[in-house]
Amino acid sequence: MAVVVVESPSKAKTINKYLGSNYTVLATVGHVRHLDEKDGSVDPNNDFHMKWKIDPKKQKNLTAIKKALNTDNHLILATDPDREGEAISWHLVEILKNQKSLNSKTRIERVVFNAVTKHAVLEAIANPRALDMPLVEAYLVRGGLDYLLGYSLSPIIIRKLPIGATSAGRVQSPTLRLIVDREMEIEAFKAQEYWSIEASFLNKDGKLFEAQAIEYKGEKIEKHSVNSGTHAKEIVTNLSKNNFHIETIHSTPKQRNPFPPFLTSTLQQEANNRLYMGTQQTMSVAQKLYEAGHITYMRTDGIDMAPEAVSATRNLISKTFGEKYLPKSPRFYKNKAANAQEAHECIRPTNIQKTSKNLSLTDINQIKLYELIRNRTLACQMENEISETTTAILANEEGNNKLKASGRVIIFDGFRKAFNFHNDEDHKSSDAKELPQLDEGSRIELSSIKPEQHFTQAKPRYTEASLVKKMVDLGIGRPSTYASIVSRIQQREYVRKEKNRLIPEDKGKLVSVFLAGYFKKYIEYDYTAELENDLDDVSSGKSIWKDILSKFWDEFSPHFDAAKDLRISEVLIKINELLEPHYFPKSADNSNPKLCPNCQKGNLSLRTSRTGNAFIGCSSYPDCRFIRPLSIMTKETLEKVSNDKILGLHPGGSKILVKTGKFGPYVQLGEASEENSKPRRTSIPKNFDVNDLTLELALQLIELPKTLGNHPDDGAPILSAIGPYGPYLKHNKSYANISNLEEFLSIGMNRAVELISDQAKKVSKSKGPSVMRIIGEHPDGGDIQLMTGRYGPYLKYKKTNVGIKDKNDLDNIDLDKALELLKAKSKK
Repeated sequence: MAVVVVESPSKAKTINKYLGSNYTVLATVGHVRHLDEKDGSVDPNNDFHMKWKIDPKKQKNLTAIKKALNTDNHLILATDPDREGEAISWHLVEILKNQKSLNSKTRIERVVFNAVTKHAVLEAIANPRALDMPLVEAYLVRGGLDYLLGYSLSPIIIRKLPIGATSAGRVQSPTLRLIVDREMEIEAFKAQEYWSIEASFLNKDGKLFEAQAIEYKGEKIEKHSVNSGTHAKEIVTNLSKNNFHIETIHSTPKQRNPFPPFLTSTLQQEANNRLYMGTQQTMSVAQKLYEAGHITYMRTDGIDMAPEAVSATRNLISKTFGEKYLPKSPRFYKNKAANAQEAHECIRPTNIQKTSKNLSLTDINQIKLYELIRNRTLACQMENEISETTTAILANEEGNNKLKASGRVIIFDGFRKAFNFHNDEDHKSSDAKELPQLDEGSRIELSSIKPEQHFTQAKPRYTEASLVKKMVDLGIGRPSTYASIVSRIQQREYVRKEKNRLIPEDKGKLVSVFLAGYFKKYIEYDYTAELENDLDDVSSGKSIWKDILSKFWDEFSPHFDAAKDLRISEVLIKINELLEPHYFPKSADNSNPKLCPNCQKGNLSLRTSRTGNAFIGCSSYPDCRFIRPLSIMTKETLEKVSNDKILGLHPGGSKILVKTGKFGPYVQLGEASEENSKPRRTSIPKNFDVNDLTLELALQLIELPKTLGNHPDDGAPILSAIGPYGPYLKHNKSYANISNLEEFLSIGMNRAVELISDQAKKVSKSKGPSVMRIIGEHPDGGDIQLMTGRYGPYLKYKKTNVGIKDKNDLDNIDLDKALELLKAKSKK
């Protein structure tokens, strides 16, 4: 009886059904050992010797494997077919050798399969190989680099940058830089006004169509050339007096090829764009589909399809859509991945015939992701889309004023029958609509004409999808790291996600600027990409892994040694110098852009508080208490967020003020004075635009926290309040979070009781009498619960418990905070 080892219990269960009683299938449950977190676990002075530590949580799994090997001398390593899978197998063999669970007679074989199907597994078992040591060495060099850079930089960031920053990383830091650089571009962007001239015409049959002015008095109208309303109105006035005819009409056929099948990065992008799933969630759901045998391996840079899969897909297309949707010959897609070790087969269903209903899937995310993968696989082997674009040029009698009308008609939908465009880009362009019948030379009637004002737009903030695409374009990261990197910068609170967009926190900005000032080379995109290529050369056997570590350390260590001696004051001066051109741009009148607008004496600069917050403050503190969140200090921005904005008067006669502090904007009742040193104030939630705050809303905010009334069931009060993580209701130990401020402030007793009751029902369905409330659903599935036990309150997720030391924090724990605490616990 052979012992087969895989990573996950679910995968073991599936494979066990295929192999039968002659095999014992066991799981490691991920990596069994890792680099010790202590200093010196990678020793540059000892030929980069690495100190490994067995994960204590995996002792039970190791014991089971060793016990099974006592009765059988045949070990089959069937971990995932990538670098991480190869490393897990290598680690296991090393541990078993060290613990003398393997001997000279033990047969050790490595098998790989791209899909957890009976055919793939049995074929792999019949064709074993040895461990791929170049692939293992590629893992070792990546781990060594990540340790040397991350464990060197992280303590420096923690000690020299007093803002609560916790880490830096080889791929993490360049990725953070992408988000920070984009945000600074957006902050510095100045919108430019421009106008377009839009007209509607009637053809000879009275059918309406639209056109846009492209030429006026013989001069072309470029996109931004009409930059004032006066000029636009002049053009409209002139054109409205003209008679127009169709000068030329031209039709162009166009074909669009289908998208290739999914690889890791494109799956993450499409799942984010279409299904609103984060990268980490996408990979978690895909992992479950893979382990159940429904899709091929989900970490790949390859778009190859197995010949039998191509054949099965083509047969289904013919049967489902008809012969006209099937090309005469199969489509073959060429891998772009430079590293063949990462380029496994594409992500596709293991059986294209089966829909999610056939597979009896019940999890909604698995259903959606499976159908997305299946439809993309079908589309990649279907016929092109065929369309025709028609462009008509409209001219006046003199021929010096012209407009253009465009239209597009789909003649044959082809692959779009299975997989359409996201938010169909056809509707974003002026040629999206179909034109009516137009004849060259025919007269047309002007129905209406008007100028339309526009403003240039800054580049948008990254979504997780567009960030992964940018990482791929720059060569930063690999399939196994995209999701974890994007997730990590959010968990570190360097970046937050709002409305699916990634926004850098002040902490993230300063970490990025610090690294740019002292370790610029190591967050450069080109350097990171070149290093990735060097690491790929190790897996293909072209480079020696320790040579790469040696070269890196020789270049990096002098920078590291110099940074260790830096004083915090020096670091802040350096960061101020780097940020000065951005936050204090030169003014047109050459006045001092850093002069404090409040006292007119001190200079503004970046400052940090004891609590780790960063802000812009005055050098004359404490005489001048002017402070601002990190933002560009110009007259316009200062006027937009003045120090004390008066919304109106409270019924009691005091002013209602909007102020900005170290922790963001808040409303305050009256000015501070000797008699009232601490006036009543309430924070404005982060997701609410201060510019939308009215006196009515401010008056309601200033009353918080307050008791809405007593619950009809037990007479206990229902409290309405705003915490650091937003508005919430509280009744005894039940909480209900409400994200929308205006909805929250309008809640009456009936609605409050309903929300509290809904929360109580969720709690009652949970196991055990100690559940206080359900925090939310974990990205990997399952509820995170806030519990109370013998030793006080704690968070519970599956088998992980995290104690809550400060009971005052209970009201403020939301899903993001809970995930952060669970992550910190897992690291320990």
